[in-house]
Amino acid sequence: MSTTFTLDTATSRANPTPSPMKRLTVPAIQRRKFEGKTQEPLVMLTAYTARQAQLLDPHCDMLLVGDSLGQVIYGLPSTLPVTLDMMIAHGAAVVRGSYHSVVLVDMPFGSYEASPQQAFASASRIMAETGAAGVKLEGGVAMAETIGFLTQRGIPVMAHIGLTPQAVNALGGYGARGKTQEEHAKILSDARAVAQAGAFSMVIEGVLEDIANAVTDSVDVPVIGIGASARCDGQVLVTEDMLGMFERTARFVKRYDNIAETISHAAQRYAADVRDRSFPGDDQVYRPKI
Repeated sequence: MSTTFTLDTATSRANPTPSPMKRLTVPAIQRRKFEGKTQEPLVMLTAYTARQAQLLDPHCDMLLVGDSLGQVIYGLPSTLPVTLDMMIAHGAAVVRGSYHSVVLVDMPFGSYEASPQQAFASASRIMAETGAAGVKLEGGVAMAETIGFLTQRGIPVMAHIGLTPQAVNALGGYGARGKTQEEHAKILSDARAVAQAGAFSMVIEGVLEDIANAVTDSVDVPVIGIGASARCDGQVLVTEDMLGMFERTARFVKRYDNIAETISHAAQRYAADVRDRSFPGDDQVYRPKI
């Protein structure tokens, strides 16, 4: 059953939802796979803050609180230092700022790999403390048992296969996966394993197009592509990459704006106004009424 959410304007600086909206659900996302190829692809973007969620929510089916926040928000060199507490804090903010999309939270490196029991302890914290609809974890065949353990206990799981950033040291870099027959076979095996284990969806990242197509055709859950194929059941990008916040991005990123330039120009104009004392002006200061 869908849950109706309303915005508490007393705790928000914006009110983007004048009337209640019904939030999408994990089963509704999963059903999209069976509604035919004419169905519109699923739209997913990352979000890390309440305000960002408010702006993205009307346009997305899913919002991912990605561990990419380590690099995007905290300036870390990779996702590996991201902690469970960091993911929970940002996950709760995104849930508070959204009223339509399914919100999913990445499980950070070291919070689930040791055992299914460790994964359940971490995932249950995420679910209870954020209000998110589910979690995302990286890995294929090796994580199938853990995915089954979580889903059997009521925790929806989105899997992540192909290029898995948390395993970048083992993979030897961020290059595209699937360039050999062995890699191709492994990715297909990973996809089938996580689907059979109970994952309601999966992200496939940084793989050759024909592999992404094969995976999409061979599993009965939605496949969300990033650096994969337009034939996937949906697409995801890091929002800051899509907005042009960074000079360097992966080949598969399409920039839809140049927000970095906009922010820089605004800061430049503000600095100039402060230095020549034209800010604050008459409209920005308080004076006694005459």
